[in-house]
Amino acid sequence: MSNLPQSFEETLEQAKAATLNSLEAGCGRILIELCFPEIALQAQALAWNWAQLFVEEYGSGLKIFFPDTGAAALARRDWGEIPFKVTDIGTSRSPIENKVGDDDQIFIIVCPSAVEVAQVEKLCNFAGDRPVIMLIPQLEDVSIVGIGYAARQLRERFISTLETAYYIRPYESAMVWRSYPSAWEVYLEKEADQYELIASETTKPLGEYLERLLLAAVEPEAGEATNPNAPKIKKTGLLGGLQNFLKALSN
Repeated sequence: MSNLPQSFEETLEQAKAATLNSLEAGCGRILIELCFPEIALQAQALAWNWAQLFVEEYGSGLKIFFPDTGAAALARRDWGEIPFKVTDIGTSRSPIENKVGDDDQIFIIVCPSAVEVAQVEKLCNFAGDRPVIMLIPQLEDVSIVGIGYAARQLRERFISTLETAYYIRPYESAMVWRSYPSAWEVYLEKEADQYELIASETTKPLGEYLERLLLAAVEPEAGEATNPNAPKIKKTGLLGGLQNFLKALSN
């Protein structure tokens, strides 16, 4: 039986439930990863959705961070009178330590990227045992963070400590999904919008390992005849199906 959502609304409900489940389990640094290319355009709407999960309990103790002053100002304008606080993640001229108050109880960081990773790490350090939720983060952009010693240190010191509460990423003819506390699930598209579970993993399947899982599900064992009806998994361009899935979720 597939756990994959059938609509964008169901995706959001799953993600919000996973957020609460991970917090109840004691997770303090949480990632909500909706890996669609257009999703950043919905950052403000998503932030409002997640704010509603906590505003009744925390009120002004809830603080939402946007990546820059412009996005924060736009949210304040659009939301009008609100009981919680909205600001930006900070810069060298306006350091993050000046943006975390003793009365803050829970933090949501909206769409943080690798550019803001230093400020995000500092915020988590200043937050202490107060929960920090990272909504649609893009913290491991290799082109920015890099692949050398400093990037490895960053991953070991900070990124590896984060818990992915919800994850969904469509590939061409495949899908990777996780909703805390479930395992990481890999699905193969057998026919239009019909997915079959092919693997359940304890850690996020990435790169060549993910590709091997997908290829093993569709390619015959060595020496067997090739099935002409088997789904084809491309060894490159695995992101080709993102647009179609996002469109399907929005229907």
